[in-house]
Amino acid sequence: MKIYVDADACPVVSIVEQVAAEHKIAVTLLCDTNHVLNSAYSEVKIIGAGADAVDFALINLCRKNDIVVTQDYGVAAMALGKGAYAIHQSGKWYTDENIDQMLMERHLGKKARRMSGKNHLKGPKKRTEEDNVRFRESFEKLVIRALGKI
Repeated sequence: MKIYVDADACPVVSIVEQVAAEHKIAVTLLCDTNHVLNSAYSEVKIIGAGADAVDFALINLCRKNDIVVTQDYGVAAMALGKGAYAIHQSGKWYTDENIDQMLMERHLGKKARRMSGKNHLKGPKKRTEEDNVRFRESFEKLVIRALGKI
């Protein structure tokens, strides 16, 4: 089992690495050429800056029972399709039971923004320490579940 992180602007990389190190699991951070990442623990793969290049590289690497950390619902859906686990940086698990609804909500939101002419969204609210604790607890549970399936 390996952990793959869609690491472009991912605020939970250090938490992922801490939990992975505790369980002796390899981590690969994938980012595009617009981001510079260094890690003493993880392998860092820098992918070309093309549209969705990091997403496709991540999906090509991931296998059944791996864990994918991403905020992209499309990447999560493809990971689930390969039998991998997927988790959002909020700590929410993507599952076969919730991914279709999440993709539909994303589609409807995008469609509504296009119709209204408002394509610019406010950024996410500032991340708190509680957000980090919530993610760590959820991620740890997912790692333990995944390890139990090996």
